[in-house]
Amino acid sequence: MSALDPRDTDLKKDLDATVRARGELGEEYDSALVDSFLEKVEQRIDDTVDRRVRRHLAEQRMADARGPRRPGATHSWAHRFGLAVVSLVLAVPLSAISGALAGVTGIVATWLGIVGVNAAQAVRRTPEPVTGRREGERSAQGG
Repeated sequence: MSALDPRDTDLKKDLDATVRARGELGEEYDSALVDSFLEKVEQRIDDTVDRRVRRHLAEQRMADARGPRRPGATHSWAHRFGLAVVSLVLAVPLSAISGALAGVTGIVATWLGIVGVNAAQAVRRTPEPVTGRREGERSAQGG
């Protein structure tokens, strides 16, 4: 039930009392009675808005305290996939250049570099395979 719901018993009682008072006091007090009732409605609206603003600010503070969210699995997967594709596309000309300049040793060094970059990216995004812990657990356990 919202604060301004017609079924709200307090507001309904105030309206009933205002209507009864108007019947007893006469039309000369209409303005004062309506103003009094409207002040109560305004106070109810203010209380509702204040409560909603406080709730919103508390939710915002909690979200800020949690910190930025880690990218979802799809997001990190897309980055890793993109890096893998770029690595493979660049691997062909890099292998040709290193093979022409340094032979098999150059090709091995090139591929070690490509694998190293991809492995470093994979560990940076998802540290579980190497450490066995999640990122959040690392700071909680002092690691």
